[in-house]
Amino acid sequence: MIVLGLTGSIGMGKSTTAQMFRDAGVPVHDSDETVHRLYAGRAMPLIAEAFPQAVIDDVVDRTRLGAAVLNNPAELKRLEAIIHPLVRAESEAFLQKNREAGTAVVVLDIPLLFETGGEGRVDKIVVVTAPAEVQQERVLARAGMSPEKFEAILAKQVPDEDKRRRADFVIDTGQGLQPARRAVDEILSSIRGSAEA
Repeated sequence: MIVLGLTGSIGMGKSTTAQMFRDAGVPVHDSDETVHRLYAGRAMPLIAEAFPQAVIDDVVDRTRLGAAVLNNPAELKRLEAIIHPLVRAESEAFLQKNREAGTAVVVLDIPLLFETGGEGRVDKIVVVTAPAEVQQERVLARAGMSPEKFEAILAKQVPDEDKRRRADFVIDTGQGLQPARRAVDEILSSIRGSAEA
């Protein structure tokens, strides 16, 4: 089974690209979606204990949690120590299930693949990219986003240029949906071709 790691900086079109892999019949494990689910389930009591101000009526308030950790490296580490092992366990279960099913290719959608040293968990890395002005426009259009918050998030991420240099495949989502979809198909053809060779 070939494990593709899908990553890219904020606003680069990773979620849309992950959906293109799903549309092509490839199972995708989405780390962000897993985090959302964990916040609503197993992680909630742990977060309530560590960050009581961020949990209201047994619901994690992501805005309050973000405010608690955004410019505070020690608190961010504390949150990551709760969340990362749980996400990792879920992704390992996903890989095991697909191995047993004889799946040929799977995708691990990991926003912070390089930042968390996740390269060793995947066979090939796909980086999604877009021109900086397209990225900025996409991110600032999000609810609750400010230029300052965007800069703070970017400062914690490996620069796009470095990610592209370390990738096996690069998909430029700034060209529109069709070229990105073609790139996904080409990646899958190339991987399946090399697996059969």
